[in-house]
Amino acid sequence: MPPFRTVGPILAAALLLAAVAAPLAAQPSAAPPAVDEATAALHAAFTEAMTNVKLVGVFTVDGADEGRMQRDEYTISSVTKSPKGDVWIVSARMRYGDVDLTLPVPVEVKWAGTTPMIILDKVTIPGLGTFSSRVLIDGPRYAGTWQHDAVGGHMFGKIVPAEDAGADK
Repeated sequence: MPPFRTVGPILAAALLLAAVAAPLAAQPSAAPPAVDEATAALHAAFTEAMTNVKLVGVFTVDGADEGRMQRDEYTISSVTKSPKGDVWIVSARMRYGDVDLTLPVPVEVKWAGTTPMIILDKVTIPGLGTFSSRVLIDGPRYAGTWQHDAVGGHMFGKIVPAEDAGADK
């Protein structure tokens, strides 16, 4: 997604995301519903693939110069399956200016066969707008779409271990 324009909105978003995710992360340790062996293996592989990684790539803006892409980077320290349906908690690092926070972000993960798709669906953040995204994870690559109110586009790139991402800067 495109970077925020001021530090104030990112702090507001960070606080809101933390407030939304905290109840999910703090659920009592009730046993999650039983899953079959194949689903458990998919979940384990997704958790391993998305722990201590950076999504390093580019994004486009619909209607803008099609040849112009902007750099995009997301740091994910961990993903954890919530006992609530398809909800996962993604611990994501947000950096902008002097702000550097890691927050739990609740997302849905749906499966197209063995391919996970991360979904953020029309999440409204007061003062910032409504956000949606659909991001497919395919081995060491990701690709998807993003929407922020009336502005949207595509995003794609590679998934690298967090310690290797510095070489791409």
